[in-house]
Amino acid sequence: MKLDRELILYVVFGTFTFFVNIIVYFLFENVLGVNYLISNVIAWFFSVLFAYITNRIWVFESKSPDILKEMSLFFGGRIFSGVIDTALMYLFIDVMTIGDDISKIIVQVIVIILNYVFSKLIVFKD
Repeated sequence: MKLDRELILYVVFGTFTFFVNIIVYFLFENVLGVNYLISNVIAWFFSVLFAYITNRIWVFESKSPDILKEMSLFFGGRIFSGVIDTALMYLFIDVMTIGDDISKIIVQVIVIILNYVFSKLIVFKD
């Protein structure tokens, strides 16, 4: 039962995180004219901050007193998935010449799955 609730909350807050990432990305890339790779890193940063807070409080209901360790693991995992995110964006857009809009959405789905597995098994494990 807890896993079902946790997974549902992860999907809900993962969706919110997805939108934070997409909105920040498109704001910087399309409105401000920032290079797509730099826009992607900025979007990653804001979405990771949002994700840590929501995952700690509502998804995994962490009560760990060692917040620095937990946060370091969380951000470390997100750095790993952020590198994958950026590499896939480069691969899809510059190598495979897929449009940046569809590439961003596909890559985010992959990253959300990776992040859940990392958070569940390493950061917020019981």
